[in-house]
Amino acid sequence: MKRSGRIAIGSAVLAVILIAATAATGFGEEYPALKGLKAVKAVFGFEMANPQGALLHLQVIRQTYQDKNIRAGKKKPEIVVVFYGPSVKLASRNRDAFAEADRKIIEEYAGTVAAMAKEGVKFEICLIAMKLLGVDPSSLLPEVKPVGNGWIAVIGYQAGGYSLVPVK
Repeated sequence: MKRSGRIAIGSAVLAVILIAATAATGFGEEYPALKGLKAVKAVFGFEMANPQGALLHLQVIRQTYQDKNIRAGKKKPEIVVVFYGPSVKLASRNRDAFAEADRKIIEEYAGTVAAMAKEGVKFEICLIAMKLLGVDPSSLLPEVKPVGNGWIAVIGYQAGGYSLVPVK
């Protein structure tokens, strides 16, 4: 089986597991770890480059942001997604590097980024990774803000009280 076929099957299995886990626990269930928090702040260090897997993970981040359990009182969570490593190619409007079959997935990915930004999620992208991978800064999705070094951004968010959630 080709690598792309295994990745697609693996992504499908992951989707089924995530949906089943969500159905089993229910979104209304409380989380003891969240009790008493005054604010919820998270930074997602996003490295995933496979279009299908990246879209699935981005959708789960969106579900996390929308989940009423993650709100501290009535305050929305503060969530930032920092793209670095190979994921930077997915934040570009240039689709030339992708197979035709992946382009529709990448369009949905871009739409999900736009919807999340409207809801309040912030997006940043590492200029070092963009340069190394040949991503033109002028091709970035408009919701994504470039930063010099994605790791420094993540370090800064962590120092400011954000919890790191790696997405590999």
